[in-house]
Amino acid sequence: MTAPAPALHPIAVVVHAYFEEDARVRRKVEALVRSGREVEVFALRRAGDAPIAEGDGVRIHHLDVARHQGAGLGTYLVEYLAFFARAAVALVRAHRRRRFALVDVNSLPDFLVAAALPLRLVGVPVVLDLHEAMPEFFASRFPRAANPLARTALRLQERLSIRMASAVVTVNDSLAGRLIDLGVPAAKVTVVLNSPSTEIFDPTAHPVRPFMADGRLRLAYAGALTPIYELDVVLRAIAELATRRPELDVAATIHGRGDSEPALRTLAAELGIEDRAAFGGRIDLEAVPAAIAAADIGLAPTRRDAFTERSLSTKVFEYAAMGKPVVASRLPTVEHYFPNEAVSLYTSGDPADLARAIAELVDHPDRRAASIAACAGRLADLSWDRQAAAYLALVDRLAPDGATRSRPA
Repeated sequence: MTAPAPALHPIAVVVHAYFEEDARVRRKVEALVRSGREVEVFALRRAGDAPIAEGDGVRIHHLDVARHQGAGLGTYLVEYLAFFARAAVALVRAHRRRRFALVDVNSLPDFLVAAALPLRLVGVPVVLDLHEAMPEFFASRFPRAANPLARTALRLQERLSIRMASAVVTVNDSLAGRLIDLGVPAAKVTVVLNSPSTEIFDPTAHPVRPFMADGRLRLAYAGALTPIYELDVVLRAIAELATRRPELDVAATIHGRGDSEPALRTLAAELGIEDRAAFGGRIDLEAVPAAIAAADIGLAPTRRDAFTERSLSTKVFEYAAMGKPVVASRLPTVEHYFPNEAVSLYTSGDPADLARAIAELVDHPDRRAASIAACAGRLADLSWDRQAAAYLALVDRLAPDGATRSRPA
């Protein structure tokens, strides 16, 4: 009689975010659970969250730290350090009880990987998932504080964080190339794209909206309302279309939250387009596909700078997965992954060019159909199934039997 396979030891996942709202981390956790592993997540706590939640092979530790989106640098630093300290203590306590096979740490901040250092020292492999390039993010988010001393400190913590990790994961080829240019061995870097889950982003699960079915051109945006995403340019483009194409009834629904919302509402009033710009607030990830399905065009407006040069908006994937034509800022990463006119591009910061890109999709149905078909083809190559396989292969390589022979931390 064949002996049963030994139970796999669990994986710990640390993320400075609300786990329920972080699509990338959720997808990784779901992939781990499907592979037969239990997962313990250490994340921020929203108002109303229980300290611990369990279900479907996942135990979530909601640590007593909340996000202060749009706050000043000092507030962010206190928040980062508070979460770091709580995560470090919680990890050690949980490891004594469960013996983790691996720890997956998600930045920002990069130095959060040090919270897993006690486990690393006793033999537990640690993966650092670099969602962003932290030095460039800091310069973009806090330009007044981006002095030479701060840049040096941020680059140093980045290098030290990478050195502490057994392996590094990042979100696109451009960021992977940046790490290799910094001297990180290519064998240490794995790319796992932010492709959407087709189980959630399934166009067949929602009513099909023919293009401009009710005579109104409906634009959709679902994401953060922060300066990185130039929604002010979107509002100005809508005003431009309202002036130059009065016969075109165009409106946008903007879903999300962030520190830019008050200024965006004020701008919409100043432009006289309050009736064309609806702010729907933040919606759960599971509700995003329906919001996209109810629109005609998906918008991925990103303000181009040294940080976003290497970024690839998840929104491009999500709109494409729902079969909608996409208008996005012209960024090297977008052109790298979606060539051949798959995405309609405009020059960042230029409302007139954004208005042009939108109008062209209205005026040229053949191009619109070709764009949707081209995106579908790219998504087949970049699907989450393939990304999850690459991630799980890395986990299996670092912890092949799912167990760790480490001493208690």
